[in-house]
Amino acid sequence: MVYRYFSELEDGDRHLKRVIELDRYWENIQEKSPNEVVFPGSELPDGMTVNGECDIFYVGGTLGLLHAAVMAERYGYRIMLIDRHVSGKSTRDWNISRSELDKLEETGVFSAKEIEAFIVRKYRTGWVEFNVEERRRKKLYMDDVLDCAVDTDRLLGAAKQKILAKDGCTVADRSTFRRCYQFPDHIVIEFKGADGETLFFKANVLVDVMGILSPIAMQLNNGRPQTHVCPTVGTVASGFRDADYDVGEILASTENAETSAGSSRQLIWEGFPGSGKEYITYLFFYDAIDSDNDKSLLGLFETYFQKLPHYKALSNDFHIHRPVFGIIPAYSHRGFTREREIADDHILLFGDAASLGSPLTFCGFGSMVRNLPHLTEALDKALASGSLLRADLEKISAYEPNVASMANLMKYMCYDARTDAPDFVNELMNEVMIVLDGLPQRYRQTMFRDEMRLDDFVTVLLKVAWRYPKVLKATYDKLGVGGSVSFISNLAGWALSAAKSRG
Repeated sequence: MVYRYFSELEDGDRHLKRVIELDRYWENIQEKSPNEVVFPGSELPDGMTVNGECDIFYVGGTLGLLHAAVMAERYGYRIMLIDRHVSGKSTRDWNISRSELDKLEETGVFSAKEIEAFIVRKYRTGWVEFNVEERRRKKLYMDDVLDCAVDTDRLLGAAKQKILAKDGCTVADRSTFRRCYQFPDHIVIEFKGADGETLFFKANVLVDVMGILSPIAMQLNNGRPQTHVCPTVGTVASGFRDADYDVGEILASTENAETSAGSSRQLIWEGFPGSGKEYITYLFFYDAIDSDNDKSLLGLFETYFQKLPHYKALSNDFHIHRPVFGIIPAYSHRGFTREREIADDHILLFGDAASLGSPLTFCGFGSMVRNLPHLTEALDKALASGSLLRADLEKISAYEPNVASMANLMKYMCYDARTDAPDFVNELMNEVMIVLDGLPQRYRQTMFRDEMRLDDFVTVLLKVAWRYPKVLKATYDKLGVGGSVSFISNLAGWALSAAKSRG
């Protein structure tokens, strides 16, 4: 079915190649020794010619464009940005709330009028619902959560133009990062240009925004840059019989977990109204990186096309405009603070390459937008002071203690046939929805916007445990002793961070 539907698209072959390319991740993660791409300056090839210089060299043209636009326009840095494909074109669409988009305006680079133009649809409300028997099922409504559909390409295109409008800034498409060489006061980046020529650029700092396929992240984290993943596929399509264009379906399950060998997973849907008659549907699941489940996007697309009519009825004029897909990363921190490596001398990782966002609903786009003002301001200060070694750059981070703690909830949604009944995820999450329904709306809003306070989070945990004691055994099954200690450590780190911010 995948090949049938993709062949009907005008550029279906290109999309299919991108899916297959992204599925290389599963092969890379199995490698015991990741390929080295970061080298000391002493290994720079003899006789090479430096083809250009810049202040900041970005590798990756999706989320990297947002950060680069601010550094170029607001702070005046010379930018060089390369992308393996065409920068400003994403394989996913983005939803966010309007208040959170204000962070873009806060940078001084995007105006309120521009931001409004990026929004192609605002829905009235949204809901979350998990599949249990109807008399017990809680459909939890929430306002101002992921209720703005953003035209991804329009936003990224605007950022790209802001970069290109500044003297000394360049964007190079179809250019592939190969390796880099670290010197005490700079870094040299080797990449292959669109014509196949090998080029070398000198920069003060390399910003890695290559996403989940980042070889730098793989090397810095010893071949394990993620602990969990959320494979996600879907389409932007029209011709659904029962699509409600005023309501967003934030999380929805329609059946219990699959239990077949290699497919032990709890599938979850999302549905968001888009531009005009377009409607965006996603199918995804959460899983540990080392499980033996089939996590390939190609396989998940096959499941998506088989099950889509059971989620949304298709009319005779059903038409797919383009596919959307990605591997959303997650990292489970085991201590009081961030432990994943996100920097090295003259190297800094952002977005999915850094894997510091929560995979529950907000993902890399939300994390970048929420943190964009301080991530750009902090890098400006580091460049101005020449503080560009690992100890300096790792402080420029999108790590948030509340997000790290909340990400532990994702583990409860990773179905495991060895310990879980097929209805486990649905039953537990339905109880969470019941608890949230009995609390003021801020609880559900902040939980699904990664803004929850520690005392509110603890309140929800205690109420769920009181209503659903089975969660205590599930905690041991899912987290184990070490994982439970890590969860408590994350909470302690959250508390310490909150105390520091108040102080």
